[in-house]
Amino acid sequence: MAESSREARVGLWNGFAAYGMWGLFPLFWPLLEPAGAVDILANRMVWSLVAVAALLLVRRRWGWIRPLLRQPRRLALLAVAAATVSVNWGVYIWGVNSGHVVETSLGYFINPLVTIAFGVLVLRERLRTAQWAAVGVGVAAVAVLTVAYGRLPWIALTLAFSFATYGLMKKKVALGGPESLAVESAVMFPFALGFLVYLGVRGEGSLGHYGWGHTALLVASGVVTAVPLMCFGAAALRVPLTTLGLLQYLAPVFQFLIGVTVFHESMAPARWAGFGLVWVALAVLSVDALRRVRAERRQVPAPVPAEAVAS
Repeated sequence: MAESSREARVGLWNGFAAYGMWGLFPLFWPLLEPAGAVDILANRMVWSLVAVAALLLVRRRWGWIRPLLRQPRRLALLAVAAATVSVNWGVYIWGVNSGHVVETSLGYFINPLVTIAFGVLVLRERLRTAQWAAVGVGVAAVAVLTVAYGRLPWIALTLAFSFATYGLMKKKVALGGPESLAVESAVMFPFALGFLVYLGVRGEGSLGHYGWGHTALLVASGVVTAVPLMCFGAAALRVPLTTLGLLQYLAPVFQFLIGVTVFHESMAPARWAGFGLVWVALAVLSVDALRRVRAERRQVPAPVPAEAVAS
């Protein structure tokens, strides 16, 4: 019992660490300026592969590669995952460095609702009444925010749909976090490295041109990408999915607070109304998930005492 309790605490702290670091990302990407968003993205892809390869080398975890190479369908799904997460990373970096931190947080608030919609449209899952209500409120929130922004919140929607697609691909592939990141980074590595070489030849690249401190930060983007993923993997093994589902809101909450309090982004009343609807939808989802877990626990039969079996 003590061991399981300790494991649960370790998992919980890893979950806090993962989502906390993801939530603080808006403070990191501006440090990489004057590099542009695509330049930062290319560096992130290159150094992510270096970081995760070093981790796998230390752990001596290479046995999964050969079986994976014999499964072209899984490789194709990982290639799609790599493309979608690249879009997600690129739009996120651009959004943060262009003064749209609050809208990027909206994308990750909306993401659970998009994931549910994908479950219905792609996986043919059946939604409960509360889930339908949450999705409906989420659609209303997007409509309100479209009016509030004077345009479709395309940054938020791109982040939400790209990350939901990425999650769907990961679900179908069923590969561990470090291994998956290694393959995804390897898929994008030639394109990222080629782009960095192209920028270097044209004299437009940032790597090595703004001092050692800036170069170190670009290299650190790989570690910054890999470490939260490692923490998330440790949490996923030790805590229930419902707990992870609640923890996931930490990241957009931190991003939202940073956008409002650190970068002083404008929040007109109509935007507050739109965000309020999103938060109502997420509250409905969370309450529904907790009720479902409690109902399933009640249905599990109590263990038969050893004395009763012996008699």
